[in-house]
Amino acid sequence: MDIIFSLIIILFSVVIHEYMHGWMADRLGDSTARDAGRLTLNPVAHIDIWGSIIMPALIFLGTGLAFGYAKPVPFNPYNLRDQKYGSAKVAIAGPLANLITALFFGLFLRFVPGLNIVLVSFLAVIVQTNIVLMIFNLLPIPPLDGSKVLMPFLPYNLQMKLLQLEHYGFVLVLLFVFFGFPIIIPIINFLFRLIVGM
Repeated sequence: MDIIFSLIIILFSVVIHEYMHGWMADRLGDSTARDAGRLTLNPVAHIDIWGSIIMPALIFLGTGLAFGYAKPVPFNPYNLRDQKYGSAKVAIAGPLANLITALFFGLFLRFVPGLNIVLVSFLAVIVQTNIVLMIFNLLPIPPLDGSKVLMPFLPYNLQMKLLQLEHYGFVLVLLFVFFGFPIIIPIINFLFRLIVGM
């Protein structure tokens, strides 16, 4: 039941994350996500069997953390009105959506009295999951959002090196998921305590 419970929360959280990428791109002039039927909160349009179900279950069993991802929402950076920072704005929209979700449910948990233990647990997992997704996606590892946010602020030669790393992106991400997660756990715990006050 704990795994199912966590998978539902992960799915809810990654759908919001991907939807906001598409929403921001749409607002900035690129309708690719809308045209592909991905500008929706329907989880069926976003689910990825490995990233949304199998990997989250393995990570939860191994670490107790709820983490996963959905199919990336497509967008065409050449359609964006802001050619310099447009891609960075699209990239940051996903992590910001997770931050807002964590704040909303975390402050509800913090300030609404008399919540029963089941609801407290449910809200706490929502907050933790969204903090994990935000922090992880902001890592400057291609193709994660953090690399795309960082890109327009780098000198051209470093941009090219970062783009070259994207060929190994899937391997780098997997290595971090299974071996590097302890690095970000203190940050996750700090933000969780800061938001919920416990």
